[in-house]
Amino acid sequence: MNKTQISELLKKYQDGTLSNEDKDKLDAWYLHKASNNNLQLNEYELEDSYQLLKSKLPLQEETKVVRLWPRIAVAASIAVVLGTGIFYFSQQKEKAVQVTAKPQEIAPGGTRGVLTLSNGKQIVLSEITAKDTIAQEGEEDEVTIKMNANGEITYIINPNAAGAKDDNSFNTLSTPTGGQYNIVLADGTKVYLNAVSSIKYPTQFNGDKRVVELEGEAYFEVAKNKNKPFIVKSDNQSIEVLGTHFNVHSYNNEAVVKTTLLEGSVAVTYKNQKSILKPGQQSDVSESFSKIKVREVDTEEAVAWKNGRFKFDNADLKTVMKQLERWYGIKVEYHGDVSDVRFSGGTFRNKNLSEVLKVLEFSNIKFKVEGKTVIVYP
Repeated sequence: MNKTQISELLKKYQDGTLSNEDKDKLDAWYLHKASNNNLQLNEYELEDSYQLLKSKLPLQEETKVVRLWPRIAVAASIAVVLGTGIFYFSQQKEKAVQVTAKPQEIAPGGTRGVLTLSNGKQIVLSEITAKDTIAQEGEEDEVTIKMNANGEITYIINPNAAGAKDDNSFNTLSTPTGGQYNIVLADGTKVYLNAVSSIKYPTQFNGDKRVVELEGEAYFEVAKNKNKPFIVKSDNQSIEVLGTHFNVHSYNNEAVVKTTLLEGSVAVTYKNQKSILKPGQQSDVSESFSKIKVREVDTEEAVAWKNGRFKFDNADLKTVMKQLERWYGIKVEYHGDVSDVRFSGGTFRNKNLSEVLKVLEFSNIKFKVEGKTVIVYP
């Protein structure tokens, strides 16, 4: 594409008329420029190039220069902030870029889940609309399960039901590879369930505790109830709260169970040990640890998945690729030693896999995609 075509796409972006196809072209053009240009511009030279931007592009509003990832800002002759539509052009002659559709693109995951009722019946939630009543539970239909306008599963207790409350009526919400789902439990607690995860819970919370069981990853916004603690069981760990926001990462194929607290407080119990977390802290438990490890972390990184992003801060490559495996349904093979490769940065989870891999390639890693298998080379 030439400068005129790029300018037209930018104008559409500003006007809010950019189609998905045009956005893909714009992203592909930027990634090509960023990864292939050999000029070395520092952040001050990039800022100076803003004057060239104003003379070349149809942008009306003065916009603050924002640094994208520092490694890209130094290595590329062009930086872009998609949120404001700012592009920097290098002064060397523009080369035409041919954008062609890549075969066998691997699309991102989406909102998908399966609800298993207490009688064993399974309901594929993609077939349910917000107008539908999903089911009624209990001998006297004490609980009605519906989908709200936001596409979340909700539990409504029918106060006039004559039947006795059933303490043994449990449902399970599961997400497949490439799926995530939200649910509002009977007490008002909101749960965001990540890919390849499941949560088992009672249709209504009777007794003096609210207990759920988790496999995989979930973010909890627990409804406050001082008289009835909320307990999350995962693997050999138990988390007890009265009302707070936290994330639990507990996959069977990962050795460490991570609990990250955003607000309030939680008590993490593992075997005969117990630790109280403060906001901004994360606990790590593992069979290989002699005690619960507690440290300060970037909470935004821990819950980025809930907010539609991948975000990593000096993460090892295999940790990064495990997230991609669960979200894109791929298998990863490693040809060579990548144990010392670390990655900092991020991108959106609604991108095709090829776009995410191009971001990772800034860490000097190479990828080859063969069907649903991604081969990693150092």
